[in-house]
Formats: sequence, structure tokens, C-alpha cells
Amino acid sequence: MDPLKHIKILVIAGCLALGLVLVTVSSLSVKTEASDKSAPAVTAAKTAQSDFVGSETCQTCHEDQFNSFSKTKHSRLAHAGWKAEKQGCESCHGPGKAHVEGGGDKTKIRTFEGETPKQKSEACLTCHSGKEEHNNYLRGEHWRNDIGCVDCHSPHATSKDAERLVGPAVGRHDIASSIVPLSPFGERSSRVEPEKMLVRNEPQLCLTCHNEMKAQFTQPFHHRVLEGTMKCSDCHNPHGGFEQKQAKLAVGVDAACIKCHADKQGPFVYEHAPAKVEGCTMCHNPHGSANAKMLTRSNTAQLCLECHSNLQTPGAPNTPSFHNITTARFQSCTTCHAKIHGSNTHPFFFR
Repeated sequence: MDPLKHIKILVIAGCLALGLVLVTVSSLSVKTEASDKSAPAVTAAKTAQSDFVGSETCQTCHEDQFNSFSKTKHSRLAHAGWKAEKQGCESCHGPGKAHVEGGGDKTKIRTFEGETPKQKSEACLTCHSGKEEHNNYLRGEHWRNDIGCVDCHSPHATSKDAERLVGPAVGRHDIASSIVPLSPFGERSSRVEPEKMLVRNEPQLCLTCHNEMKAQFTQPFHHRVLEGTMKCSDCHNPHGGFEQKQAKLAVGVDAACIKCHADKQGPFVYEHAPAKVEGCTMCHNPHGSANAKMLTRSNTAQLCLECHSNLQTPGAPNTPSFHNITTARFQSCTTCHAKIHGSNTHPFFFR
């Protein structure tokens, strides 16, 4: 036999034997791993079941908290088919058998006292990390600045009961005068029961920390947040995100604007490049402005000329020589260039 052919046969046979050995070993390891995992899981489940005493047992000593908790969404998880260890008081505080048998010994149960905001939030994330709205919380500004879930949400009580149980610092009536809604409608909206177990309504809750934003919302031209028509979470995701300022939606910062201003979205035959590349905030202040249409400049021509100057810079969008801005005819660019967000009819954005 040809020596080279003999070597090829040996190599092929060796590879087949090695492959068979690897398949056998891997299958055995998978079975062993599965059996190792399944046994402790069953044991843990049995142990956990015996250690749970139920929320009704907690009611014996914590009646106020139980009565208030029973009005929240968390209390309705039992009707939604959640497992026993994922509902009621013990879903957050842990099994209560040792705590009860110890006469209410706080060391036998998780009380969250002395824990950091991050540690408390991790308890919430065991259930809430799967939703799209929450799964970027660990990347968000609130997480990095030690703002935890319970700083905004009341896990035990509805907002009506929060002041009675925890104190006026959490109650919705304890609102600084600087963030009291301006209009009668806004004042009434602050008395409506907050959504999502918040300790108080938006925007009062957000303005507690972001109080500098109120000055923008009180400008002559603004989004109607203080009036109760809009909420901060209409544009921002308080639980984090990839966009600047935690703007909502993952398809660009301007997606929050386009939800309402759909006519500015396009696509257009003739696009206005800055609107696509740099976004709405290049020309507009999103919260409020002293200028009409919430523009960053009081004079529209000044805003346009910051890009469209006559400096003759190579590649720059210079204005034609006959545009004499000292005359009233050319002092309002949008008189002619009305479709400044984009046009389907003219490259110069005429009507």
C-alpha cells in the first residue's frame, strides 16, 4: 500500500475515534450536570415551601402595612398565578418562618434597614428586570447616582396611605411650593392617584430632584408638563436607556419628538441635513423657551445664519448674494423657505 495513503487512513480513523470519545464524554457531563442541578433544586423548593408562612401571618403584627399593601398591584399577583415565593410580603423580605418563631426577631428576616439604594433596587430587579422599560436600569443615570426604586415607588402603600404609614416626607401633600402646578387643571391632576405605585404624581416627583427644569417649563413657550397635559416619562425613560438624557425609544433621540410631531419625520425627497444629523435640539429647546416655537434664538434669521453665512467657506451652505438681510424682505427666512424640516417639492425648501 502507498505509505501516504496508509497515513491518511490512520489520520481519519484517529479523528473519528477522538470525535466519538468527545461526544461520549460531553453527553455524560451534561447528564451529570443536569442531575446535580435537579437534586438541589427540588430540595430548595421543599425547604422554601416549608419556610413560607404567608402574608396573612404577617398581618398579625403588621396590620397597617398589610391593609395598605392589599390595595397595590403587588398584592394581586396571587390571582395572576404567580408562585407562592414570588408573591406577598415574603417575595421581598424572604421566608418568614424563622422570624415568626423568633418572636419577631428582625435578624431572622430581611428588613432592608441599612441597605444601600443599589441593594434595595436589586431586590426589585429580581422580578422587574425582564421588561424592556427596566432592563437598562443598571446603565441609567439614576442607578449610577444611587437613586433606588423605593425613592420613587412605594412598594407597600398607595400614595394615599404613604403619608400615614411613612410620614409626611413621602406623602403627596408635602410638595415644595416651587414645584406646585401652575394651572387649576394641573393642581387637580396632582390630586389624582399616581400610577405605577409612585409616591407622588409626575412631574412633582421628577421636579423634586430636577427642580432646575421648572424654570424652563414656566417659559412663555413650553411643553405643557406643569399643566398636567404631559408627563416627563412621555419623553424620558426614568429607568435608563441608551439615548442622551435617557430619551425614550431606541431608534434615536428625536423619536420622542416624532411621536407627537409626526409631520416632521419624513422621509422627504429633499432632507434638511441638520434636522436628520443633529436632531431637533439643534434649533429647539425641548422643555421651554422665551422664543416662539421653542427656538434657541429669538430671531429666526439669526438661527439660520449660524449655518448659512456668507463666509465663502468651501462646502458650506452659503446664502445667495442677493439676500440682503438689512432689508425687511430677507429678514424672515421662513417666509420663503417654509418647509425647513424637509420638502418633497423643492431642494431649497420652498412651499
